[in-house]
Amino acid sequence: MIRAIEAVIDRKGEVRLLEAVRLPEAHRALVIVLESEPAAEPPETALLSEAALAADWNRPEEDAAWAHLQPAR
Repeated sequence: MIRAIEAVIDRKGEVRLLEAVRLPEAHRALVIVLESEPAAEPPETALLSEAALAADWNRPEEDAAWAHLQPAR
């Protein structure tokens, strides 16, 4: 099971989870340190690649391939 949980690391290096986590046993975890504030705008590379990716993603075949992940209507 892989699950992402938001946390804050203080100056002492202590990790505080922002939500309760209940696990049946001890698990390994990865910690990725992010910028202190999210970027105000998306990175330029994301904006430049959007049109090229949209041409591939916005196809009926892609919708069908990912349909099982959509909530039931």
